[in-house]
Amino acid sequence: MTGPAAPTRLRDAVRTVLQHGVTVYRDRPASLRWLQHHLDRLDEPLRLALAGKVKAGKSTLLNALVGEAIAATDAGECTRVVTWYVDGHAPSVALHPRDGGPPRHLRINRVDGALDIDLGGVAVERVDRLVVTWPSAGLRTTTLIDTPGVASLSPDAADRADRFLTPDDAPTPADAVLYLMRHLHAGDVRFLESFHDRGVARAAPVNTVAVLSRADEIGGGRIDALLSARRIATRYRGDDTLRGLCQTVVAVAGLLAFTARTLRQDEYAALAAIAALGQDELDLLLLSADRFAHPDGPAEPSVEVRRALLDRFGMFGLRLSVSQLRGGCRDAATLADQLVARSGLVELREVLATQFTDRRDVLKARSALIALERVLTVDPLPGAAPLAAEVERLLAATHDFAELRLLSDLRWRVVKLPREQMEEAERLLGGQGASPAQRLGLEADAELPQLREAALAALRTWRRRAESPMAGRAQANAARTVVRSCEGVLAGLRSWAG
Repeated sequence: MTGPAAPTRLRDAVRTVLQHGVTVYRDRPASLRWLQHHLDRLDEPLRLALAGKVKAGKSTLLNALVGEAIAATDAGECTRVVTWYVDGHAPSVALHPRDGGPPRHLRINRVDGALDIDLGGVAVERVDRLVVTWPSAGLRTTTLIDTPGVASLSPDAADRADRFLTPDDAPTPADAVLYLMRHLHAGDVRFLESFHDRGVARAAPVNTVAVLSRADEIGGGRIDALLSARRIATRYRGDDTLRGLCQTVVAVAGLLAFTARTLRQDEYAALAAIAALGQDELDLLLLSADRFAHPDGPAEPSVEVRRALLDRFGMFGLRLSVSQLRGGCRDAATLADQLVARSGLVELREVLATQFTDRRDVLKARSALIALERVLTVDPLPGAAPLAAEVERLLAATHDFAELRLLSDLRWRVVKLPREQMEEAERLLGGQGASPAQRLGLEADAELPQLREAALAALRTWRRRAESPMAGRAQANAARTVVRSCEGVLAGLRSWAG
Protein backbone atom coordinates (compact mmCIF):
# COMPACT_ATOMS: atom_id res chain seq x y z
CA MET A 1 0.00 0.00 0.00
CA THR A 2 2.92 2.35 -0.81
CA GLY A 3 2.28 5.21 -3.22
CA PRO A 4 0.74 8.67 -3.36
CA ALA A 5 -2.79 7.48 -2.53
CA ALA A 6 -1.82 4.64 -0.17
CA PRO A 7 -2.15 6.51 3.17
CA THR A 8 -5.60 7.75 2.17
CA ARG A 9 -6.71 4.22 1.27
CA LEU A 10 -5.38 2.97 4.60
CA ARG A 11 -7.20 5.69 6.51
CA ASP A 12 -10.44 4.84 4.69
CA ALA A 13 -9.99 1.12 5.44
CA VAL A 14 -9.41 1.83 9.13
CA ARG A 15 -12.37 4.20 9.19
CA THR A 16 -14.58 1.41 7.83
CA VAL A 17 -13.36 -1.00 10.52
CA LEU A 18 -13.96 1.56 13.28
CA GLN A 19 -17.46 2.25 11.96
CA HIS A 20 -18.09 -1.50 12.10
CA GLY A 21 -16.84 -1.43 15.68
CA VAL A 22 -19.23 1.40 16.55
CA THR A 23 -22.09 -0.73 15.23
CA VAL A 24 -21.00 -3.85 17.13
CA TYR A 25 -20.56 -1.95 20.41
CA ARG A 26 -23.60 0.34 20.08
CA ASP A 27 -25.08 -1.06 23.32
CA ARG A 28 -21.82 -0.74 25.33
CA PRO A 29 -21.56 2.98 26.22
CA ALA A 30 -17.95 3.04 27.49
CA SER A 31 -16.55 1.11 24.53
CA LEU A 32 -18.73 3.06 22.11
CA ARG A 33 -17.37 6.39 23.40
CA TRP A 34 -13.79 5.11 23.06
CA LEU A 35 -14.33 3.94 19.48
CA GLN A 36 -16.17 7.11 18.47
CA HIS A 37 -13.33 9.17 19.92
CA HIS A 38 -10.78 7.34 17.77
CA LEU A 39 -13.04 7.54 14.72
CA ASP A 40 -13.15 11.33 15.13
CA ARG A 41 -9.39 11.36 15.79
CA LEU A 42 -8.67 10.04 12.28
CA ASP A 43 -9.54 13.47 10.89
CA GLU A 44 -7.67 15.46 13.54
CA PRO A 45 -4.14 16.85 13.15
CA LEU A 46 -1.21 14.64 14.12
CA ARG A 47 -0.60 14.59 17.88
CA LEU A 48 3.03 15.29 18.75
CA ALA A 49 4.10 15.07 22.41
CA LEU A 50 7.20 16.75 23.79
CA ALA A 51 8.83 14.72 26.56
CA GLY A 52 12.03 14.89 28.55
CA LYS A 53 13.50 15.60 31.96
CA VAL A 54 12.84 18.81 33.87
CA LYS A 55 14.66 21.79 32.30
CA ALA A 56 15.18 19.93 29.01
CA GLY A 57 13.61 22.90 27.21
CA LYS A 58 10.26 21.38 26.18
CA SER A 59 8.17 24.53 26.57
CA THR A 60 10.80 26.73 24.94
CA LEU A 61 11.00 24.44 21.90
CA LEU A 62 7.20 24.27 21.71
CA ASN A 63 7.09 28.07 21.64
CA ALA A 64 9.74 28.07 18.91
CA LEU A 65 7.71 25.64 16.79
CA VAL A 66 4.56 27.75 17.18
CA GLY A 67 6.35 31.10 16.95
CA GLU A 68 4.62 32.56 20.01
CA ALA A 69 5.07 32.45 23.78
CA ILE A 70 2.06 30.28 24.56
CA ALA A 71 3.71 27.64 26.79
CA ALA A 72 4.90 28.52 30.30
CA THR A 73 8.69 28.21 30.57
CA ASP A 74 9.07 28.89 34.29
CA ALA A 75 8.67 26.34 37.08
CA GLY A 76 5.04 27.29 37.75
CA GLU A 77 2.18 24.94 38.46
CA CYS A 78 1.14 24.70 34.80
CA THR A 79 4.43 22.99 33.92
CA ARG A 80 3.29 20.11 36.18
CA VAL A 81 0.21 19.46 34.02
CA VAL A 82 -0.11 17.81 30.60
CA THR A 83 -1.09 20.68 28.30
CA TRP A 84 -2.48 20.34 24.78
CA TYR A 85 -2.07 23.14 22.21
CA VAL A 86 -4.60 23.01 19.36
CA ASP A 87 -5.51 25.34 16.52
CA GLY A 88 -8.80 27.22 16.73
CA HIS A 89 -10.59 30.39 15.67
CA ALA A 90 -10.31 32.15 19.04
CA PRO A 91 -7.95 31.81 22.03
CA SER A 92 -9.29 29.82 24.99
CA VAL A 93 -8.05 27.59 27.81
CA ALA A 94 -10.08 24.65 29.13
CA LEU A 95 -9.24 22.78 32.34
CA HIS A 96 -10.26 19.11 32.27
CA PRO A 97 -10.62 17.76 35.83
CA ARG A 98 -9.17 14.44 36.86
CA ASP A 99 -12.53 13.14 38.08
CA GLY A 100 -13.96 13.22 34.56
CA GLY A 101 -16.24 16.18 35.18
CA PRO A 102 -17.06 18.83 32.57
CA PRO A 103 -14.21 21.11 31.44
CA ARG A 104 -13.85 24.49 33.09
CA HIS A 105 -12.88 27.53 31.02
CA LEU A 106 -10.08 29.63 32.45
CA ARG A 107 -9.22 33.28 32.06
CA ILE A 108 -6.43 34.10 29.60
CA ASN A 109 -3.76 36.58 30.63
CA ARG A 110 -0.72 37.97 28.83
CA VAL A 111 2.32 38.89 30.93
CA ASP A 112 5.20 40.59 29.06
CA GLY A 113 3.82 39.11 25.84
CA ALA A 114 3.71 35.54 27.19
CA LEU A 115 0.57 33.54 27.89
CA ASP A 116 -0.11 33.17 31.62
CA ILE A 117 -2.60 30.52 32.73
CA ASP A 118 -4.26 30.80 36.14
CA LEU A 119 -5.84 27.55 37.34
CA GLY A 120 -8.45 29.58 39.20
CA GLY A 121 -7.79 28.01 42.58
CA VAL A 122 -8.02 24.41 41.33
CA ALA A 123 -5.28 22.25 42.85
CA VAL A 124 -2.83 20.81 40.31
CA GLU A 125 -3.53 17.33 41.67
CA ARG A 126 -7.15 17.65 40.53
CA VAL A 127 -6.26 18.57 36.92
CA ASP A 128 -6.12 15.89 34.24
CA ARG A 129 -5.04 18.22 31.41
CA LEU A 130 -5.26 21.71 30.03
CA VAL A 131 -6.34 22.35 26.44
CA VAL A 132 -5.10 25.65 25.01
CA THR A 133 -6.85 26.67 21.79
CA TRP A 134 -4.82 29.19 19.82
CA PRO A 135 -5.13 30.46 16.23
CA SER A 136 -1.81 29.40 14.71
CA ALA A 137 -0.63 28.14 11.35
CA GLY A 138 1.90 26.01 13.24
CA LEU A 139 -0.92 24.08 14.93
CA ARG A 140 -3.13 23.41 11.91
CA THR A 141 -1.44 20.16 10.93
CA THR A 142 0.03 19.20 14.30
CA THR A 143 -1.38 19.34 17.82
CA LEU A 144 1.49 19.85 20.29
CA ILE A 145 1.36 18.30 23.76
CA ASP A 146 3.67 19.58 26.50
CA THR A 147 4.27 16.98 29.23
CA PRO A 148 5.71 17.39 32.75
CA GLY A 149 9.33 16.43 33.22
CA VAL A 150 10.00 12.71 33.48
CA ALA A 151 12.07 11.82 36.55
CA SER A 152 10.80 15.08 38.11
CA LEU A 153 11.51 15.89 41.75
CA SER A 154 7.74 16.25 42.05
CA PRO A 155 6.40 12.67 42.20
CA ASP A 156 2.97 13.79 41.03
CA ALA A 157 4.36 15.59 37.96
CA ALA A 158 6.59 12.64 37.04
CA ASP A 159 3.65 10.28 37.47
CA ARG A 160 1.53 12.42 35.14
CA ALA A 161 4.18 12.23 32.44
CA ASP A 162 4.57 8.48 32.85
CA ARG A 163 0.79 7.87 32.77
CA PHE A 164 0.43 9.92 29.61
CA LEU A 165 3.43 8.55 27.71
CA THR A 166 3.45 4.93 28.93
CA PRO A 167 -0.08 4.06 30.13
CA ASP A 168 -0.58 0.52 31.39
CA ASP A 169 -3.94 -0.23 29.80
CA ALA A 170 -4.04 1.81 26.57
CA PRO A 171 -1.86 3.25 23.83
CA THR A 172 -0.45 6.70 24.49
CA PRO A 173 -2.75 9.50 23.26
CA ALA A 174 0.14 10.86 21.16
CA ASP A 175 0.86 9.69 17.61
CA ALA A 176 4.54 10.64 17.80
CA VAL A 177 7.04 11.91 20.37
CA LEU A 178 9.91 14.39 20.51
CA TYR A 179 12.18 13.34 23.36
CA LEU A 180 14.32 16.27 24.52
CA MET A 181 17.61 15.88 26.35
CA ARG A 182 20.70 17.93 27.17
CA HIS A 183 23.05 14.97 26.82
CA LEU A 184 22.33 11.26 26.52
CA HIS A 185 22.24 9.96 30.09
CA ALA A 186 21.38 6.50 31.39
CA GLY A 187 18.03 7.85 32.58
CA ASP A 188 17.16 8.95 29.05
CA VAL A 189 17.95 5.49 27.70
CA ARG A 190 15.85 3.86 30.43
CA PHE A 191 12.88 6.04 29.62
CA LEU A 192 13.15 5.44 25.88
CA GLU A 193 13.38 1.71 26.56
CA SER A 194 10.24 1.82 28.69
CA PHE A 195 8.51 3.78 25.95
CA HIS A 196 9.60 1.38 23.23
CA ASP A 197 7.64 -1.62 22.04
CA ARG A 198 8.53 -3.55 18.91
CA GLY A 199 4.88 -4.15 18.07
CA VAL A 200 3.51 -1.99 15.28
CA ALA A 201 0.94 -0.28 17.42
CA ARG A 202 2.82 1.18 20.34
CA ALA A 203 5.83 3.45 20.68
CA ALA A 204 8.58 2.48 18.28
CA PRO A 205 11.78 4.06 16.95
CA VAL A 206 9.93 5.23 13.85
CA ASN A 207 7.61 7.55 15.79
CA THR A 208 10.17 8.91 18.27
CA VAL A 209 12.77 11.59 17.50
CA ALA A 210 15.43 12.61 20.03
CA VAL A 211 16.45 16.27 20.27
CA LEU A 212 19.56 17.78 21.84
CA SER A 213 17.38 20.73 22.74
CA ARG A 214 19.92 22.98 24.47
CA ALA A 215 22.62 22.48 21.91
CA ASP A 216 24.18 25.91 22.52
CA GLU A 217 25.16 24.81 26.03
CA ILE A 218 27.18 21.84 24.78
CA GLY A 219 29.92 24.15 23.57
CA GLY A 220 29.71 26.43 26.59
CA GLY A 221 27.97 29.14 24.60
CA ARG A 222 30.83 29.46 22.11
CA ILE A 223 29.90 30.70 18.66
CA ASP A 224 30.71 27.25 17.22
CA ALA A 225 28.57 25.45 19.84
CA LEU A 226 26.06 24.19 17.27
CA LEU A 227 28.83 22.58 15.25
CA SER A 228 29.93 20.64 18.33
CA ALA A 229 26.33 19.68 19.10
CA ARG A 230 25.74 18.46 15.53
CA ARG A 231 28.84 16.28 15.71
CA ILE A 232 27.51 14.74 18.93
CA ALA A 233 24.07 14.22 17.33
CA THR A 234 25.75 12.48 14.38
CA ARG A 235 27.62 10.19 16.78
CA TYR A 236 24.40 9.40 18.63
CA ARG A 237 22.65 8.57 15.33
CA GLY A 238 25.28 5.91 14.71
CA ASP A 239 24.91 4.34 18.15
CA ASP A 240 23.17 0.95 17.81
CA THR A 241 21.40 1.25 21.16
CA LEU A 242 19.95 4.68 20.42
CA ARG A 243 19.09 3.70 16.84
CA GLY A 244 16.83 1.05 18.33
CA LEU A 245 15.03 3.62 20.43
CA CYS A 246 14.45 6.60 18.15
CA GLN A 247 14.29 7.53 14.48
CA THR A 248 17.06 10.12 14.54
CA VAL A 249 18.79 12.70 16.73
CA VAL A 250 18.68 16.43 15.94
CA ALA A 251 20.60 19.27 17.61
CA VAL A 252 18.59 22.45 18.26
CA ALA A 253 19.31 25.62 20.26
CA GLY A 254 15.73 25.96 21.47
CA LEU A 255 16.14 29.33 23.20
CA LEU A 256 17.76 30.89 20.14
CA ALA A 257 15.09 29.43 17.86
CA PHE A 258 12.27 30.86 19.96
CA THR A 259 13.94 34.27 20.38
CA ALA A 260 14.66 34.51 16.66
CA ARG A 261 11.04 33.75 15.76
CA THR A 262 9.82 36.45 18.16
CA LEU A 263 12.62 39.01 17.69
CA ARG A 264 11.49 42.58 18.38
CA GLN A 265 12.73 45.77 16.73
CA ASP A 266 13.91 47.23 20.05
CA GLU A 267 16.00 44.11 20.66
CA TYR A 268 17.54 44.44 17.21
CA ALA A 269 18.40 48.08 17.95
CA ALA A 270 20.07 47.15 21.26
CA LEU A 271 22.07 44.36 19.58
CA ALA A 272 23.14 46.76 16.84
CA ALA A 273 24.39 49.21 19.49
CA ILE A 274 26.43 46.42 21.09
CA ALA A 275 27.84 45.36 17.72
CA ALA A 276 28.97 48.95 17.12
CA LEU A 277 31.23 48.98 20.22
CA GLY A 278 34.97 48.97 19.81
CA GLN A 279 36.59 45.55 19.49
CA ASP A 280 38.30 45.57 22.91
CA GLU A 281 35.17 46.70 24.75
CA LEU A 282 33.05 44.20 22.82
CA ASP A 283 35.39 41.29 23.55
CA LEU A 284 35.29 42.10 27.26
CA LEU A 285 31.50 42.45 27.27
CA LEU A 286 30.96 39.06 25.56
CA LEU A 287 33.49 37.25 27.74
CA SER A 288 30.88 35.83 30.12
CA ALA A 289 27.29 36.23 31.29
CA ASP A 290 28.43 38.00 34.47
CA ARG A 291 30.51 40.46 32.45
CA PHE A 292 27.67 41.11 29.98
CA ALA A 293 25.17 41.90 32.73
CA HIS A 294 27.56 43.84 34.98
CA PRO A 295 26.60 47.45 35.87
CA ASP A 296 30.08 48.63 34.89
CA GLY A 297 29.38 47.80 31.25
CA PRO A 298 28.58 50.36 28.55
CA ALA A 299 25.98 53.03 29.30
CA GLU A 300 24.03 52.09 26.17
CA PRO A 301 22.34 49.74 26.06
CA SER A 302 21.61 50.03 29.76
CA VAL A 303 22.31 47.25 32.22
CA GLU A 304 18.57 46.52 32.43
CA VAL A 305 18.36 46.09 28.67
CA ARG A 306 21.49 43.92 28.62
CA ARG A 307 20.08 41.65 31.33
CA ALA A 308 16.84 41.30 29.37
CA LEU A 309 18.85 40.43 26.24
CA LEU A 310 20.81 37.82 28.19
CA ASP A 311 17.56 36.18 29.36
CA ARG A 312 16.18 36.15 25.83
CA PHE A 313 19.26 35.12 23.83
CA GLY A 314 21.74 33.46 26.18
CA MET A 315 25.45 34.02 25.59
CA PHE A 316 25.47 31.86 22.46
CA GLY A 317 22.66 33.85 20.91
CA LEU A 318 24.26 37.15 21.82
CA ARG A 319 27.65 36.20 20.38
CA LEU A 320 26.06 34.83 17.22
CA SER A 321 23.83 37.90 16.78
CA VAL A 322 26.73 40.30 17.16
CA SER A 323 28.77 38.24 14.68
CA GLN A 324 25.96 38.43 12.13
CA LEU A 325 25.50 42.17 12.65
CA ARG A 326 29.20 42.89 12.29
CA GLY A 327 29.21 40.70 9.21
CA GLY A 328 26.79 42.96 7.40
CA CYS A 329 23.24 42.13 8.59
CA ARG A 330 21.28 45.36 8.35
CA ASP A 331 17.69 44.70 9.52
CA ALA A 332 15.73 42.75 12.11
CA ALA A 333 13.99 40.42 9.64
CA THR A 334 17.27 39.29 8.10
CA LEU A 335 18.84 38.76 11.51
CA ALA A 336 15.85 36.70 12.63
CA ASP A 337 16.08 34.51 9.52
CA GLN A 338 19.81 33.98 10.01
CA LEU A 339 19.39 33.05 13.68
CA VAL A 340 16.56 30.60 12.91
CA ALA A 341 18.74 28.94 10.27
CA ARG A 342 21.66 28.69 12.70
CA SER A 343 19.50 27.39 15.58
CA GLY A 344 18.76 23.99 14.02
CA LEU A 345 14.99 24.66 13.95
CA VAL A 346 14.85 24.37 10.14
CA GLU A 347 16.45 20.92 10.27
CA LEU A 348 14.04 19.84 13.01
CA ARG A 349 11.06 21.02 10.98
CA GLU A 350 12.32 19.02 8.00
CA VAL A 351 12.62 15.92 10.20
CA LEU A 352 9.10 16.45 11.55
CA ALA A 353 7.76 16.83 8.01
CA THR A 354 9.49 13.74 6.58
CA GLN A 355 9.17 11.44 9.59
CA PHE A 356 5.83 12.44 11.09
CA THR A 357 3.71 14.73 8.89
CA ASP A 358 4.24 12.62 5.74
CA ARG A 359 3.30 9.51 7.75
CA ARG A 360 0.38 11.20 9.48
CA ASP A 361 -2.32 8.88 8.15
CA VAL A 362 -0.25 5.76 8.83
CA LEU A 363 0.56 6.79 12.41
CA LYS A 364 -3.05 7.74 13.14
CA ALA A 365 -4.36 4.52 11.56
CA ARG A 366 -1.99 2.57 13.77
CA SER A 367 -3.25 4.39 16.88
CA ALA A 368 -6.86 3.71 15.88
CA LEU A 369 -6.32 -0.02 15.35
CA ILE A 370 -4.64 -0.35 18.73
CA ALA A 371 -7.57 1.42 20.35
CA LEU A 372 -9.91 -1.07 18.67
CA GLU A 373 -7.72 -3.97 19.75
CA ARG A 374 -7.96 -2.75 23.34
CA VAL A 375 -11.78 -2.70 23.18
CA LEU A 376 -11.85 -6.21 21.74
CA THR A 377 -9.60 -7.40 24.56
CA VAL A 378 -11.19 -5.71 27.58
CA ASP A 379 -14.80 -5.85 26.39
CA PRO A 380 -15.15 -9.02 24.28
CA LEU A 381 -18.49 -9.69 22.58
CA PRO A 382 -19.66 -12.89 20.85
CA GLY A 383 -20.38 -11.01 17.64
CA ALA A 384 -17.00 -9.28 17.49
CA ALA A 385 -15.01 -12.18 15.98
CA PRO A 386 -15.23 -10.88 12.37
CA LEU A 387 -14.13 -7.47 13.60
CA ALA A 388 -11.09 -8.95 15.37
CA ALA A 389 -10.20 -10.88 12.23
CA GLU A 390 -10.35 -7.71 10.11
CA VAL A 391 -8.08 -5.83 12.56
CA GLU A 392 -5.61 -8.70 12.49
CA ARG A 393 -5.73 -8.76 8.68
CA LEU A 394 -5.08 -5.04 8.40
CA LEU A 395 -2.15 -5.14 10.80
CA ALA A 396 -0.62 -8.15 9.07
CA ALA A 397 -1.32 -7.39 5.42
CA THR A 398 -0.97 -3.61 5.17
CA HIS A 399 2.42 -2.80 3.69
CA ASP A 400 2.64 0.56 5.49
CA PHE A 401 2.62 -1.34 8.79
CA ALA A 402 5.08 -3.91 7.44
CA GLU A 403 7.45 -1.02 6.66
CA LEU A 404 7.12 0.32 10.19
CA ARG A 405 7.72 -3.12 11.69
CA LEU A 406 10.81 -3.72 9.58
CA LEU A 407 12.18 -0.25 10.27
CA SER A 408 11.78 -0.95 13.97
CA ASP A 409 13.35 -4.41 13.69
CA LEU A 410 16.32 -3.07 11.71
CA ARG A 411 16.96 -0.36 14.26
CA TRP A 412 16.45 -2.75 17.19
CA ARG A 413 18.75 -5.27 15.46
CA VAL A 414 16.07 -7.96 15.48
CA VAL A 415 16.83 -8.32 11.77
CA LYS A 416 20.55 -8.01 11.06
CA LEU A 417 21.89 -6.85 7.71
CA PRO A 418 25.32 -5.55 6.73
CA ARG A 419 25.57 -1.86 7.59
CA GLU A 420 25.40 -0.62 3.98
CA GLN A 421 22.40 -2.84 3.17
CA MET A 422 20.67 -1.80 6.40
CA GLU A 423 21.04 1.90 5.62
CA GLU A 424 19.77 1.37 2.07
CA ALA A 425 16.83 -0.68 3.33
CA GLU A 426 15.85 1.97 5.87
CA ARG A 427 15.92 4.63 3.18
CA LEU A 428 13.81 2.58 0.72
CA LEU A 429 11.33 1.83 3.52
CA GLY A 430 10.81 5.55 4.04
CA GLY A 431 13.03 5.95 7.08
CA GLN A 432 14.42 9.24 5.74
CA GLY A 433 11.16 10.45 4.23
CA ALA A 434 8.30 8.93 2.31
CA SER A 435 8.62 10.71 -1.06
CA PRO A 436 10.07 8.75 -4.01
CA ALA A 437 13.16 10.98 -4.13
CA GLN A 438 13.83 10.52 -0.42
CA ARG A 439 13.34 6.77 -0.62
CA LEU A 440 15.68 6.53 -3.62
CA GLY A 441 18.33 8.85 -2.19
CA LEU A 442 17.94 11.45 -4.94
CA GLU A 443 17.57 15.21 -4.92
CA ALA A 444 14.07 16.58 -4.41
CA ASP A 445 13.98 17.97 -7.97
CA ALA A 446 15.00 14.67 -9.63
CA GLU A 447 13.20 14.11 -12.97
CA LEU A 448 10.80 11.21 -13.55
CA PRO A 449 13.19 9.18 -15.77
CA GLN A 450 15.91 9.39 -13.11
CA LEU A 451 13.48 8.33 -10.40
CA ARG A 452 12.24 5.40 -12.49
CA GLU A 453 15.77 4.23 -13.30
CA ALA A 454 16.80 4.35 -9.64
CA ALA A 455 13.64 2.53 -8.54
CA LEU A 456 14.14 -0.24 -11.10
CA ALA A 457 17.79 -0.65 -10.05
CA ALA A 458 16.79 -0.91 -6.40
CA LEU A 459 14.03 -3.38 -7.26
CA ARG A 460 16.44 -5.66 -9.15
CA THR A 461 19.00 -5.52 -6.32
CA TRP A 462 16.54 -6.40 -3.56
CA ARG A 463 14.87 -9.13 -5.61
CA ARG A 464 18.27 -10.81 -5.92
CA ARG A 465 18.76 -10.50 -2.18
CA ALA A 466 15.29 -11.91 -1.48
CA GLU A 467 15.97 -14.91 -3.72
CA SER A 468 19.57 -15.52 -2.62
CA PRO A 469 20.13 -19.03 -1.22
CA MET A 470 22.67 -17.49 1.19
CA ALA A 471 20.04 -15.34 2.92
CA GLY A 472 18.47 -16.53 6.15
CA ARG A 473 14.72 -16.48 6.61
CA ALA A 474 14.69 -13.13 8.45
CA GLN A 475 16.95 -11.50 5.86
CA ALA A 476 14.91 -12.90 2.95
CA ASN A 477 11.64 -11.70 4.50
CA ALA A 478 13.17 -8.27 5.05
CA ALA A 479 14.32 -8.14 1.43
CA ARG A 480 10.82 -9.08 0.25
CA THR A 481 9.36 -6.20 2.26
CA VAL A 482 11.85 -3.81 0.63
CA VAL A 483 10.89 -5.25 -2.78
CA ARG A 484 7.26 -4.38 -2.02
CA SER A 485 8.34 -0.83 -1.18
CA CYS A 486 10.25 -0.53 -4.47
CA GLU A 487 7.24 -1.84 -6.36
CA GLY A 488 5.07 0.71 -4.58
CA VAL A 489 7.40 3.53 -5.59
CA LEU A 490 7.27 2.39 -9.23
CA ALA A 491 3.49 2.14 -9.12
CA GLY A 492 3.32 5.65 -7.72
CA LEU A 493 5.62 6.97 -10.45
CA ARG A 494 3.44 5.36 -13.13
CA SER A 495 0.38 6.93 -11.52
CA TRP A 496 1.94 10.39 -11.51
CA ALA A 497 3.23 10.00 -15.08
CA GLY A 498 -0.20 8.97 -16.27
